[in-house]
Amino acid sequence: MTESSGDPFNSLSTGGAEAPPQPPPAPMPQFVWPKLWIGYLLAVATLIGEMVAVSRNPDLFKNGQFIVPPLEIFLPAFVTRVYWFVCVFQYHKILAAVPNYTHPISPGKAVGFHFIPAYNVYWVFRWPSTIAGFVNARLGAPLMRGWVLGAAMFCSILCQTFLDAAFGAALLFLATGYLAAFLKRALTVNAIPPATQEGS
Repeated sequence: MTESSGDPFNSLSTGGAEAPPQPPPAPMPQFVWPKLWIGYLLAVATLIGEMVAVSRNPDLFKNGQFIVPPLEIFLPAFVTRVYWFVCVFQYHKILAAVPNYTHPISPGKAVGFHFIPAYNVYWVFRWPSTIAGFVNARLGAPLMRGWVLGAAMFCSILCQTFLDAAFGAALLFLATGYLAAFLKRALTVNAIPPATQEGS
């Protein structure tokens, strides 16, 4: 009498044949994350520009004289906004590279729609909500609120444009840091959300 090798329960359940091995999950690629400290540094540079502009013209912000910002304020504020668009592009590029997931917003679309008058007000809420949907699907809980992120970014942009460029820039990258923290957390879990179709 010979002893049978292997697991008897396995041979009974599979009819004597071993189950085919499952393919390993697709490895997560190495993502290049935007450096948010650059945004904060640009906000500080904008603040310094404001201080220089006020030292040259103490009445700059009085009596409605602040119509066209001086170069000391305009240049760092402009570079700050450009770098924020770079960050937005990069986050959508990261999402486009996630295995087994189809992100409905391309990086170029994410940035380009900010330049459409009136529609850009909707768009600054639309793409954060899409990212929040991805994050919540990965984490299995509604932890990230897209409308909160959109409102924070919208108010930051208004503040940067009409009130205080340096403070608005700092708030803008603070909101972007909120997005980055949740996105990094979502990409560390193993669950993969179902692929989504191209949205508007």
